[in-house]
Amino acid sequence: MRSALVALAGLAAAVNAMPTISTKGSKFFDSDGNQFFVKGIAYQLVPTDPLIDNTQCKLDSDLMKELGANSIRVYHVDPSEDHDDCMKTFADAGIYLWLDLDTFNTQIEQDAPHWNQSQLEAFQKVMDAFQQYDNLAGFFVGNEVLTTGNGSVAAPFVKAAARDLKAYRDTKKYRNIPVGYSAADIATLRPMLQNYMACGDNSSEALDFFSLNAYEWCGQSSYQQSGYNQLTENATDYNIPIFLSETGCREPRLRTFDDQAAIFGDDMNKVWSGAIIYEWIEETNDYGLIQYGEKVDPAASGAPPDGYTRSGTPTPINPDFSNLSNHWKTLNPTGIKASAYNPTLTPPPCPGYTSDVWEVNGGVALPTVGQTFDAGVKSSITAGTAAASGTGANQASSSPSATKGAAPGSPVREVQGMGLGLFGLLVGFFWWM
Repeated sequence: MRSALVALAGLAAAVNAMPTISTKGSKFFDSDGNQFFVKGIAYQLVPTDPLIDNTQCKLDSDLMKELGANSIRVYHVDPSEDHDDCMKTFADAGIYLWLDLDTFNTQIEQDAPHWNQSQLEAFQKVMDAFQQYDNLAGFFVGNEVLTTGNGSVAAPFVKAAARDLKAYRDTKKYRNIPVGYSAADIATLRPMLQNYMACGDNSSEALDFFSLNAYEWCGQSSYQQSGYNQLTENATDYNIPIFLSETGCREPRLRTFDDQAAIFGDDMNKVWSGAIIYEWIEETNDYGLIQYGEKVDPAASGAPPDGYTRSGTPTPINPDFSNLSNHWKTLNPTGIKASAYNPTLTPPPCPGYTSDVWEVNGGVALPTVGQTFDAGVKSSITAGTAAASGTGANQASSSPSATKGAAPGSPVREVQGMGLGLFGLLVGFFWWM
């Protein structure tokens, strides 16, 4: 009897398993050998963790499947909670998770950047909690940390975080889950940052993938007019996967999502690995694809703090929802089989120092855990030498105007840094609960 139960359990696991995602050269592949293209939705219903209410996960995943999504991006979770039911529900719908590792108090900042043991351990807890799920596609070590030329000195700290999380993943013998970064689309930073995150001879210190939050294609635009052609030109010889981790400009209305035809079509799909649309829920920034009811007066008794209900049966907001769905139904690139793909691209050179534009001079030594950012460390980064000061363990807001095409109410720092009202929402949310 016991052996029969064990066999049944194994069969159930096999039925529920999804092909896992990994990288090879500049592309994602699933474990069946098929190239993987991200069709994703940003999904953060509540500030702390949207993956613990399985009733809500079921309602949302069913509609996401109808939309044609194969991925969600979640920015914050509580690793102490139980996520088994929601992760299975999304897996049953064929949906993968791209997960940010940071929390509201552990994210890397460009002002006085640091990477310490507390941050590392907090990131590790999230990795520990989610590595078990086959539909965990990848981790982000940061979201839009760098938004200015002077802030580029934080780039080695982001890369150090990726180095240490990859080392932890390997030490724990987890599967080779991709670890990457989500960048703000700042034209003056973009080419240097993109190349820096992949450069160097030591692959253990480079990202597994790079992604961009780009709100460039707005209204009736085109591949050339939007600047997507330039984005693609800059990434043509990129040696790791690259995709859009946020997109979906909302002004001028309507949101046609015509850029999806370029992203998943011949113009871009040989270089880019898909896109994540911002965002699922309608809220103050007006980017939502669905709503859970009409907005109510936040001052009313029992009302949510911003007036937007964050649970219930999702209702599509049209024509936005149908526009995106109609595109995704017809855009299904197959790419290349992993067995037929023999990558030859090599890492780009590490960019040199340019005052006020890119202030990291080449492949500088990455900070160690606990190393403080002081004058000596800053000097070593800008001069391109190993840090001479600080302590370590010796172990191996972008504004809408700064982002080309970003509409008023651009979401780029709302989620990552509690800017533009998310802090108020967080406080109000817990009061409401």
